[in-house]
Amino acid sequence: MNLKKRFKLLLLNKIYSQPSKEDLLTLIGQLHPVGTNRNLIRIGGESDGGYLVPDDLNGLEACFSPGVGGKSKFERECADMGMEIFMADASVDGPAFEDPRFNFQKKFIGGRQKGNFMTLETWINGSEVREEADLLLQMDIEGFEYEVLNATSIQTLKRFRIIIIEFHLLDNLEMPWYYQRSKRAFEKLLVNHTCVHIHPNNSCGITKIKGVEVPGIAEFTFLRKDRIKEKRKIESLPHPLDRDSVAAESIDLPKIWYT
Repeated sequence: MNLKKRFKLLLLNKIYSQPSKEDLLTLIGQLHPVGTNRNLIRIGGESDGGYLVPDDLNGLEACFSPGVGGKSKFERECADMGMEIFMADASVDGPAFEDPRFNFQKKFIGGRQKGNFMTLETWINGSEVREEADLLLQMDIEGFEYEVLNATSIQTLKRFRIIIIEFHLLDNLEMPWYYQRSKRAFEKLLVNHTCVHIHPNNSCGITKIKGVEVPGIAEFTFLRKDRIKEKRKIESLPHPLDRDSVAAESIDLPKIWYT
C-alpha cells in the first residue's frame, strides 16, 4: 500500500467512529438468511466456484460474472439453462475453457471507469441485454465488491433477480472506514433483495471482533423480494448442499449470523 493511500485510510478511520458491538450485531442481524418458497440448488461444481442459488432460474436472460479465475463451470451451467453469459476479468486472458456462448472482456469491474476498470452499469448498458430482462449476478472480485456496489444504482441492482457475491475481508469490520463502506454496500443490496444463504469460505478462519465471531470470507446469496412469497427462519447451517471451498479444515458459519 502506497503512502498516499495509507494516509487516506488513517484519515478516514479518524473521521468515522469505531463500530460498537451493537453496531456489528445490528448489521449481522440485517443479513440473517431466511428460508423461502424457493428451494436452494447447487450450480458450478463441488468446491470453489460452486454456489447455492434459489431454484428460480426460469426466465433469466443473462448472467453477469465478474471475476473469472480458473473455473467457468458455473457460467457453463447457466448457459445450458439458456442464459447469455457475460464475463470480465483483466487478470486472465479468457474463461477456463472456450465456449462460443461466453462473452468475455479483459477488464476489471470497479467503482469507476479508469484504465482497465469499468463499472458494472457501463458493462450492463453495453451488453445490449433488454432493459426489462431479469438477470443473475455472480461476483467474486477479491474485495472490490464493496466499491462496485456503492457505485451502482439501486435501479441497476434491482435488475438482478439473484445476486451471488463472495464478500472478502469481513474480519476488517472493526475498522471504522471499512465498517461504514461495508454497511453502505449491504444496506443498498437489502433495499430490493433478501439474503437467502451464507456459506463461509474455509480458506480463511473465524475472527472475533468485540466478542462477535466473523468469517474472513463468505459467499452470500440474495433473492429479489418480489420473488419471495413466504419466509421462515433457518434453524441450522451448513446446508446439505454446501461444500468446502478448498482442501482445508471445514468451518461452520457462526450461529450469530443466522439465529
